[in-house]
This record gives sequence, structure tokens and C-alpha cells, in this order.
Amino acid sequence: MTEIPVGKDLLDPNDRAAAALRARLAERGVWMLNLMSGAGAGKTTLLVRTLERLKRRFRVGAVAGDLETSRDAERLATAGVPVAQINTHGACHLEADQVERALREIGGFDLEAVVVENVGNLVCPAEFDVGETERAMILSVAEGHDKPAKYPLMFTESRALLLNKIDLLPHVDFDEEAALRDVRALNPSVEVFRTSARTGEGMEAWYRWVEDRILARRRGA
Repeated sequence: MTEIPVGKDLLDPNDRAAAALRARLAERGVWMLNLMSGAGAGKTTLLVRTLERLKRRFRVGAVAGDLETSRDAERLATAGVPVAQINTHGACHLEADQVERALREIGGFDLEAVVVENVGNLVCPAEFDVGETERAMILSVAEGHDKPAKYPLMFTESRALLLNKIDLLPHVDFDEEAALRDVRALNPSVEVFRTSARTGEGMEAWYRWVEDRILARRRGA
């Protein structure tokens, strides 16, 4: 019986486009972060704060991905940086060619850093390379501590995990120890940041992590 590698055939064109985009970004000295999460994890709020901080030192922009509307892009633009919106019209992820077009729209190849706010979904975005330099994800304590075990790929693929909305811990049934135990089993080297984008708690460590990577790219590392 012959097996037909449907998934591989589907992803190969995107993988080639992503590899080409990553090489171009590296050549231009641009660090690009693919920021992923489920819907409602606080991604946009956290990203607005992050962009406000980064723009003090770096030329930075953002790409917002959503099924419909430009509401997230409008919120990101309040940080005072160039922003492009991608509407997928039903698709649960972004792809490399979409991101490349958005980068051209905002002059992204002349920036030092770009953050891609991927579509809010814990499954699909982790399966598609968008040409990013690195990946990070957000898990809010309101989502439940079982998510790493139920949706392992995104946790496995991310260099950093932001455990967000920690100001809500007294009010939700979230077992932080169990969640992080599952995360470490999947990805022992992941860096974990306990944050509240609403109150600002824990954000400084996250800012430093991002800034260090932008500086490393600036040095050619």
C-alpha cells in the first residue's frame, strides 16, 4: 500500500517561502518574533506594552493576524510603530508569503525587529513556519493548566513561554506547578516568564529577553 504524504506536500511550499524569508531577514539584520497563543490570552495587550518599550531603543514594527477586522492592528498602532494587518478570512494561521507581503507594506526589511501577532489558536499557528527568527507563546492562567498536555506542539516549538494574567491566579482554578511540569517535560530549555500585561508585573524580564535578542542580531550573532 502506498502512503500519500498529504501534510508534507501541503507544507513544503510554505516551508520554502519561510526559509527564503528568514534568510533575507538575517541578511538585513532584522530579528522577527512569531508570537502565538490561544484566543483571549492577552496577546495584544502584552504586545502593545512590548512595542512601547522596544521603540525607545529600536526601529520596530508589527504584523497582526486575525480572521477578520483590523481591531488588533489598530490597538498595536497606538504604540506608535508601523503595523500591518493580515486577515485570513477563516484560516487559523498565518503563512510565510502573507507575512512577507505585510513586511513590505511597513518597510519591515529596514527595521531592526518585527513582532508577528499570529492568529489566536493553540494548534494551527505552531504548524506553519512564517520565516521567524524565534517563536514565543502566551498561556493565560484563565485557560487552564491542562493546555500544555493537550496542545503540545506550540509549547515544544517555543523558545519562551509567557504565563500571563497571573494577577488572576487567586480567582481561577489553575495549577501552576502542574502546568509547568508538563511544559518542562515537552521543552526543558524553554524560558518561562510570569507576567501580567494588565498590571505590568513580570514584564521587565520579558523586555530584557527580547532586547537581548535584538541586540544580538544587531551584532551579527
